[in-house]
Amino acid sequence: MHGIHPHKVKVTSGSLIHYVRFKSNFVEPRNVDVWLPDGYSSNEQYAVLYMHDGQMLFDGSRTWNNAEWKVDETLGKLHNDKEIRECIIVGIWNIPEKRYADYFPEKIIKDIPEPARTAILTKQIKGHPSGDNYLKFIVRELKPFIDHTYATFRDVDNTFIIGSSMGGLISVYALCEYPDVFGGAACLSFHSPLASFSLINHETDEAVASKFRNYLFKHLPPLNTRKIYFDYGDKGGDDVYKPYQTAIDEIMKQKGYTELYWQTRFFPGENHSEQSWAKRLYIPLIFLLKKTD
Repeated sequence: MHGIHPHKVKVTSGSLIHYVRFKSNFVEPRNVDVWLPDGYSSNEQYAVLYMHDGQMLFDGSRTWNNAEWKVDETLGKLHNDKEIRECIIVGIWNIPEKRYADYFPEKIIKDIPEPARTAILTKQIKGHPSGDNYLKFIVRELKPFIDHTYATFRDVDNTFIIGSSMGGLISVYALCEYPDVFGGAACLSFHSPLASFSLINHETDEAVASKFRNYLFKHLPPLNTRKIYFDYGDKGGDDVYKPYQTAIDEIMKQKGYTELYWQTRFFPGENHSEQSWAKRLYIPLIFLLKKTD
């Protein structure tokens, strides 16, 4: 049994169910929040959106930087305005000291040239890459639990994954590794340099980023079958992203992705923060979940 504890996080719409230290055979246990929209009914079925950095999504009064994504406010409005089909949110908390290892696309590590490879492994991943196991946790343990416990659509067309920065990186990696599970990924402030901000230098970044682009070119889902959203700003943290995202965009163009299935958006003046992501969260949500009827 997964423990359900009273949760003091405040939401302005919907309701939140908090699972403490959700057990896993693949990764260290972590908290999981499930947000249900107003009027949730077990007689209906809902799309499911898996979101990383779950502790940052709902209530800024309880986060380390007093900031939040305002997920409940944004989804409440989108549902009320009937702009998207109704969904539930599964917020997967990060474990700060393991975040980089969990969110790094593990299969590219073997291809990273030295000395970048050793720097990534020792200074950031701490010798224990866990990106593949993190995705196994989501796909093999968490998703089955969610689908069993809640009234969900279980198919690929109603299952999505979203994150910012490294959370965006693991989201598009998830889409490539499990194209039969996820129907789309949204990657805000997409961190394709892959090195953390403390290690950023162009030579290391490009050595690593080029290997991820090679992976992406080979492993993107079949053309125009899955939705992919990228974005970035140009201030505070996001200011390094433009050349890397431009290179990613060239791959998407080469592959022939159309705007119905791929969007890259640039937000001048926006930085690498929850406040910026909260402002524009509605855009990828509509892209992924827009009603078609």
